[in-house]
Amino acid sequence: MKNITLFLSVTFYLAACSATSVNPAQDLPLSATEIMQRAHQAAGGPNWVKPESLVMTGYGIFYEGDKAVINDRHQMWRIYPAIKNDAHQADGKVRIDSFRGEQLIFQISFDGTTTYNHHGPLKDQADSERWQANFGFGVVRFALEPGYELRRVADDLVDGSPVYNVMVIDPEQGETLFSISQQDFAILRVGFDTPRGWHERLYSDFFSKPGIAWSQPGRVRLFYNGVKANEIIWTDFTVNEKIDPRLFVLP
Repeated sequence: MKNITLFLSVTFYLAACSATSVNPAQDLPLSATEIMQRAHQAAGGPNWVKPESLVMTGYGIFYEGDKAVINDRHQMWRIYPAIKNDAHQADGKVRIDSFRGEQLIFQISFDGTTTYNHHGPLKDQADSERWQANFGFGVVRFALEPGYELRRVADDLVDGSPVYNVMVIDPEQGETLFSISQQDFAILRVGFDTPRGWHERLYSDFFSKPGIAWSQPGRVRLFYNGVKANEIIWTDFTVNEKIDPRLFVLP
């Protein structure tokens, strides 16, 4: 009886070992490059990595003191740059308009050289503190290009979902942290240092449109030093639409 028991124990042990080691390569951790490759593909592939332009519309919730106010029309126009050496310097072209009813709450634009608000040109340019607190996510599109370094850091959770954390180091040695879903490789968080403190954006409620290889986060929450500053709800987008460069010159 003891021999039978011993035989069965050894048999079950060997079977368990065999079941967990059929393909040891499956247990190898993904490299930072592999994670980024999958994130690019999940976001939309080449169309997402190298877009010409993006237009987004929606609304914003802004936290002012002890109140939350809604800007019920929030729009962004973006023309993307061909190269990017500094993750947090303004590049390409961008314009953001935000309205509360018929009232313009704020408007800011960069035409590739000059920064504007609704009054006209401003003295601060692409390397201003204003832009350093806004630019950062776009570096992920260049992360696999020569001159960039990728480094895995400790895994984490974003909204309770397990994520891989990958640090992207640009050619100017700026560091930007990306949190990528372990389930579907969606980019769920970006984090980087700014003159206003540590800035994080959380991305969720992704949606797409028929015939367009593009995964768009419908909700973007923005934090500085852990405190939520605002969140933007995007309800529609268009990709690679021709945009007149004069749109970015204000007023």
